[in-house]
Parts: sequence; C-alpha cells; structure tokens
Amino acid sequence: MTASGVRVRIAPSPTGEPHVGTAYIALFNYLFAKKHGGEFILRIEDTDATRSTPEFEKKVLDALKWCGLKWSEGPDIGGPHGPYRQSDRKHIYGEYVEKIVAAGHGFRCFCSPERLEKMREAQRAANLPPKYDGHCLNLSAEEVTSRMAAGEPSVVRMKIPTEGSCKFTDGVYGDVEIPWDAVDMQVLLKADGMPTYHMANVVDDYLMKITHVARGEEWLASVPKHILIYRYLGLEPPVFMHLSLMRNADKSKLSKRKNPTSISYYTALGYIPEALMNFLGLFFVQIAEGEELMTMDELAEKFDPENLSKAGAIFDIQKLDWLNGRWIREKLSEEQFQHRVLQWAMENDRLRAGLALSQSRIAKLGELPDLTGFLFKSDLNLDPSAFVKIKSPPEEILEILNTVQPDLEKILEWNVESIEAELRAVAERMGKKLKVVVAPLFVAVSGSSRSLPLFDSMAILGRAVVRQRLKLASHAVASLVGPKN
Repeated sequence: MTASGVRVRIAPSPTGEPHVGTAYIALFNYLFAKKHGGEFILRIEDTDATRSTPEFEKKVLDALKWCGLKWSEGPDIGGPHGPYRQSDRKHIYGEYVEKIVAAGHGFRCFCSPERLEKMREAQRAANLPPKYDGHCLNLSAEEVTSRMAAGEPSVVRMKIPTEGSCKFTDGVYGDVEIPWDAVDMQVLLKADGMPTYHMANVVDDYLMKITHVARGEEWLASVPKHILIYRYLGLEPPVFMHLSLMRNADKSKLSKRKNPTSISYYTALGYIPEALMNFLGLFFVQIAEGEELMTMDELAEKFDPENLSKAGAIFDIQKLDWLNGRWIREKLSEEQFQHRVLQWAMENDRLRAGLALSQSRIAKLGELPDLTGFLFKSDLNLDPSAFVKIKSPPEEILEILNTVQPDLEKILEWNVESIEAELRAVAERMGKKLKVVVAPLFVAVSGSSRSLPLFDSMAILGRAVVRQRLKLASHAVASLVGPKN
C-alpha cells in the first residue's frame, strides 16, 4: 500500500450524545490516514431527519475536536468533495437510485407501514428472520406508473440475487461469505425522497473517493448490500475493515444502559483527551509492558492495521483512570495542569453558571463548596440513606427515577426550559404533584435535599452526567425496596 491516494472517513449520525465508540472508530481512521500519508475526512450522516439535530451535530464536532482529531475536509471547513452533510446532498442521490431502477436492479414498493408490520409479526410468529417478502417485486411498469401518478407513497428497494452468496475479503476478518438469502431487499430511497443510510453511504464514499472504509463490526452484515449497490452502479468498492466492538468487562456490548458511553461524560468528569485517545489507541498497537503512555504521534508510529484483534476491545475504566492519572502527573507541567483545571471548571459554563445560582443562596463564600461541589464531583457516592428523609416511600421513589430516565432521553435540546417542561409532563402522566417527582431527583443529582435549583443544575451538569447519576440513584433506592416476590 502506497501513501498516495489513501482516503478514509468517519461518518457519525447526529442523533444523540457522541459515543466513545465513535471516537474509537474515528481514531482508527485518523491513525490509518496518518500512517499512510492519506486524508482523513469527516462526513455527517443525517438521513434520519426525525432524530438528527443541529445541537447533536455541534456536539459531535466539538467532541471529536476535543479528542484532538483533525480532518482535512468536513462540514465545518469544506473541501473539494462537499457538501459534507447528507441533508445538503439530497439532490445528488436520485440519479443513482434511478440508474439502479432503470437497469432492473431496483423496484418501487408501495407497501404501507401497517402491511409491513403485519408481515414482520407473522415472520416473528413463525421464527423467521424479519425480511421483506417481495410483495411489490413483480409489479408491472404500467401499475407502478399508475400508482405513482395517483400520488401513492412508495419507496425504492433493491433486488437481491436468489441464489449463491456474497464473498468478499475484509481487512480484519479475512475472507467472508454471506448467503444472499440472508440479505434483505433494502430500501434505497425513502418516501420523503431521502436516501437510506446504505444508499447514501455508497454514493458518498464513491464521490468523496474513499479508498478504505473502517467501521464497527456491526456493519459487517451490511457489506453484501453495499457491494451490490457498487456493482449495480458499475463502481469499484473500497477496502472494507470491520473493527471489533467495544465491550464491557463482562464482554457485553458497550451501551449507555450499562455504563457511561458519552464523550461528554468523560469530559465532565475531568478526563483529559490525550489520556482517552491513548487508552483507545492501545487497541490498535502492539507494545511491551511499560510502554503504555503514548502520544498521538507515537500511536501513529506503532499503528499496525494488519495485526488487529477480533476478540473485542474491552473498555476497562480502571485502566483509563490509571492512564489519565499518569498523564496528569507525568505529562503536564504545573502551568499546564492549572490551565487544564480552569478549562475543565469553565466547561459548558459550569463555574460561572454555578456561581450565579449560588450568589443569592449563601451568607459567606465558605459555603460555596458544600452548595456547588456536586457540579464538579466525579461520583456523589450516594448512600441509600440519602433518600430516607424523602416523604415518598422507596417504591414510589424508584418508580419516579425509573420513569424519568427514559423520558429525559427524548429531549432534543438539553436546556432549563426543556428539562422543566419534560419533568412537568412526567409528573402529569404519573398523576403526581411536581414537588413529589423532583424531591428524589434533587438527591439523585446533587446528593442533597438542599441544593441549587434542580432544572438549572441538570442543565449545567449535562445529559450524560444526569443519566449516570439517576442510574446510580436507582440502584441505591432499589436496595431499600428489596427483591421482588
């Protein structure tokens, strides 16, 4: 492999808090480009219009910049192959979809969501994998034209070979073979005219001249669909590399339901970006004991994409803590350390906003640590006894905590107004007074029943920290409730 022409990309979807898994995949691509003298590109894949928001896009860009990653082309800096946001490229995909349909490799599907759901229910009942049944596959051209002229909603699906299998060589897994009968007739173009991830992904990678696609192993099963789209368009596919998923210590998939996964959580707790990248980068290098502390340049030098593990990258928080501590102690000068502390305290306006809320609530400055300390703590070390003074019984407290957690995830823009509106709606749905709902939240978020205003505190702390504190509070209260009979 030569240095010339290598182009890789990271293509996150702005549908939630930036995940450490995104940083993990982005780092691999960044190191791959750096190793081979290539280009690292950032593309925003926002085909999911209902969940993608400008706020989440900004969070993605800010998080990747905080990680120390730099891209040569992207939505924020432009480049010769833009736009770099899929919603800005909507006009591009239609001609490629039509080319597939015109060549007989795609077809219009008029199935309603209700029919598709009944189909899936029947498949589940028969223990069959959910897959489109080909209901619209053989519609005549006249019927398709007539139904479209009548304004009937439709999507475009791709045809799949009926026999044989898709064989390809993956940069990590080697030779892979997936039977065609395991591949669904994927929707390529949605009824609203937006392409699906699969269609846009292929077209964008082609137009942006991407040579190597490195992504998580969960996309391995999608390779046959992507190879078919390339084939149907008469294009040469890139080299595919599927990296093992990040996992918890128990080998389960890393997810926010079990552990904190948002990059913003780790920034809020005071992890430094060099340590997080060092930690993630160790999954891609071969080193001897004692060589663990590495800069980005050192990681790039030892980066070995030909010798990657398929066993899974274990997200060992204790190892991350150890590396972070070493970076703070060994790599930062006294002046750098002081600067980082102030930078961290000011993050998301935490210090200024905390002081503003405190001014009318204290008689002397010495009261500030007790009143605002929860805004800066890594862990409140909540004890079940902290909830004993709340008038509600433990069962009700637990119900409130478990109801609030998923409801807060629905908030698109995390601010004081949206948090208050959502909690008022929760209280109304639960048939409880607002003060009954917020009482345990005060303790869960601040560790105390006397604190700064709840909605403001939650906004300052951020969604990721609040999510984790509510989860830990649920565990604490559950011990008061005891096991279910």
